[in-house]
Amino acid sequence: MSDLDPLLRERFAAYRSDVTARVVGPGPEQTRHTLRRRRRTTAVALAVAAVTLVFAPVIANAALREDRNPPLPAESVDPTAPPTSVPTPTVTEPPNASATPTQTPPDPISRTQLLAARLDLPVWPPVTPETCTTSKVRLRTMSNEGSVPVPVLADVPVGHADLDGDGVDEIVAVIACRFAEALAKQVVAFDRDSSGQIVTLGRVVRTTDGVEDILGLKVTAAGSIEVRVADLQPCCSTPAYWKQEQLRTYRWEGSRFTQTDGPTKFGKDPRLTDLRLTMTYELGAFVDNDARQYLTTVLTVKNAGPRDVERISFDGLGLGDPTGGDWSKCGPPPPKEPNDSACLLPGIPVGESRRYTFEELIPGGARQEYMDPQNIVVSHWDRQDRTWRDLTPDDNKVTLDLS
Repeated sequence: MSDLDPLLRERFAAYRSDVTARVVGPGPEQTRHTLRRRRRTTAVALAVAAVTLVFAPVIANAALREDRNPPLPAESVDPTAPPTSVPTPTVTEPPNASATPTQTPPDPISRTQLLAARLDLPVWPPVTPETCTTSKVRLRTMSNEGSVPVPVLADVPVGHADLDGDGVDEIVAVIACRFAEALAKQVVAFDRDSSGQIVTLGRVVRTTDGVEDILGLKVTAAGSIEVRVADLQPCCSTPAYWKQEQLRTYRWEGSRFTQTDGPTKFGKDPRLTDLRLTMTYELGAFVDNDARQYLTTVLTVKNAGPRDVERISFDGLGLGDPTGGDWSKCGPPPPKEPNDSACLLPGIPVGESRRYTFEELIPGGARQEYMDPQNIVVSHWDRQDRTWRDLTPDDNKVTLDLS
């Protein structure tokens, strides 16, 4: 205890005197036991205080000296997991102000822009007149065509798609130019050059290339062009239902358009058949003071196939006044037909023939020299009052010449 601070010894002595004075027990042994226990407790407390007082200056001095080598902690007996590596943060570089921005593809060529441009067109079919030009052409609309045949933008919808794989949509349109009563037509694709001018990419298909009419087009998102074509271009009195239609598909193959799907030619129209007409005639007696003469005409029709005919008609009969024969079997032709004097009769099955006799009184004697040769034609009709072409039209006609 000699190492303790004098103040501490003094306080310890006072504490011990106070404890001794306050202890009152039943006897000396109990008193000695109690004192021994209290001395041990007090000694432990004093020892702890002494240790604290001894090390406090050491820690303080170390702090004052800024000791840079503190003692390492004791190693743990338990195994520890390896330290987790910290991911390296991704550094996003700021955009380069000098880099070229991504260009937005130009808007597709519109119908209005196509009409406003000067275009170099593919060659027209040889049937077209010289006014159907190809160089620096300014297209007109069908309503503004005028009386002189010039290239026009047909009244069918245009189409847009990326045809050549450059990421920009081209325009596809039907261009036409009139000749006689019909129109020469071609499907043409247009693009832009590097300066933004509209230029011709290529021709898809045109009339006389195995087709007689172009009815419309549709461009798919995959870059294919579906063109609806026909084997006939109705005009004048030609019925529109005569045409056969097909859908043909074309694609750009690097330098030109080629057909990739659909029929490549038109076959025989399954709605048609082959009627064959033959004739004999006989002139009879004169009547009415030789002013008129009897004429008997015999017409034979064979259906050579390949299909049945619902009804037939004869056009060109009636040089005079009917008097007998099969005139009574003639039914009136359907309304709004160009020849309302036709004789309409029941049809003929495929492979069979029918014979018809017509008797009449015609102008006779010297008056016959004024009569022109008369063509008689047999035609095929269906039950919807529609007349049809013949597979071999040359043998559908005979000529009655009484001169």
